Amino acid sequence: MKPTTTVIIQASANVKGNTFKTVNYLNNDNNFDTIDLSNKNIGHFDYSFKNSEDDFLPLMEKIINTYDTIIFATPVYWYTMSGMLKVFFDRMSDLLHYKKELGRKLRGKKMAIISNSGENDRRIGFEMPFKESAKYLGMEYVGDIHVWFTKDGQTIDENAKMEIDTFRKLF
Repeated sequence: MKPTTTVIIQASANVKGNTFKTVNYLNNDNNFDTIDLSNKNIGHFDYSFKNSEDDFLPLMEKIINTYDTIIFATPVYWYTMSGMLKVFFDRMSDLLHYKKELGRKLRGKKMAIISNSGENDRRIGFEMPFKESAKYLGMEYVGDIHVWFTKDGQTIDENAKMEIDTFRKLF
């Protein structure tokens, strides 16, 4: 078995909610490592880098030095990524100013996203911040899918499962 080169970064306020269910289905064969941002202390971006002692930089060092592909998993909140994931993306600015040598190591890595909501209703343009961030960081954007749930909100829709099964083959 080849070593894991893909990590899923889960970013949801509901630790065992639909994003968790989505990640577990995507990773049903345990081929990917997972990181739950709710378990990390990551402060907001600050131009003075006052948060340099939080969990962000050690986490990014681990991610950058260990993985070739990063899949971001997020619920859709107010038509966009979760606030937790937005803070994480904002902190990537640290890698462009404060830790440039670390940030340069993102070049050539792959990025993908898997979003979810109660219905198959993700709006056009949701993926734009991810695509543009990948481009800016020199990463390759490899794709995205949206997952939705059955009417009871407890189970991934069968059509969404088929989309996940196809998406998994990219990695």
